Amino acid sequence: MSGTSPSPDQGPARQPVRAAAAAFIGTAVEFYDFYVYGLAVPLALGPLFFPSDDPFVSTLAAFGTFAVGFIARPIGGVVFGHLGDRLGRKKLLVFTMLLMGFATIAIGCLPTYTQIGVWAPILLVLLRILQGLATSGEWGGAVLMAGEHAPAKRVTFFASFAQLGSPAGLLLALLMFRAMTQLDHADFMVWGWRVPFLAGVVLLGVGFAIRASVKETPAFEAVVKQGERA
Repeated sequence: MSGTSPSPDQGPARQPVRAAAAAFIGTAVEFYDFYVYGLAVPLALGPLFFPSDDPFVSTLAAFGTFAVGFIARPIGGVVFGHLGDRLGRKKLLVFTMLLMGFATIAIGCLPTYTQIGVWAPILLVLLRILQGLATSGEWGGAVLMAGEHAPAKRVTFFASFAQLGSPAGLLLALLMFRAMTQLDHADFMVWGWRVPFLAGVVLLGVGFAIRASVKETPAFEAVVKQGERA
């Protein structure tokens, strides 16, 4: 056929590969953002956002905000799982990625306790909640996106790429903080700790571009056509 047929790169045969790649990149970006926070807690967030005469108390308070992200994750799973069944996998995955990116970049720009007082830890907790909500929505949705695009006999293989994103995100976060901790301690505490958070904007752009190229899953489109959404 002439020019009406889709190119191999645009055709449905490429969608399973794109969906698996999007699942991997998307979860890598999300977990990079999630783990960067965990690495920043003992290195910077305690004294900057929870100053105390006892460094142990400051660090413990900062780790409390780290736990908040995990508490929010089941809630995000319920909310985004429901919305994903109603609105579509792709829309929610793009939204969770943008939500995570916003929260992470905002943490990187957040004033410290010495600048705005008690509002600093309050805003930090709120942004950490957003990170937890976004991560839970991302992970489950990425598995669905990859699995529902996959050939019938390779669903598990393609869906597994979402799980690979978590260690990849952790590795990126470790490398970033490894580079930043080479700075003078004073510089690190002033601006160096912010760089890993702000670098998330680059990863967000890459992940968004890849995810935008993936179509909605055939399974969800079939449900929409049949009018079976709950």
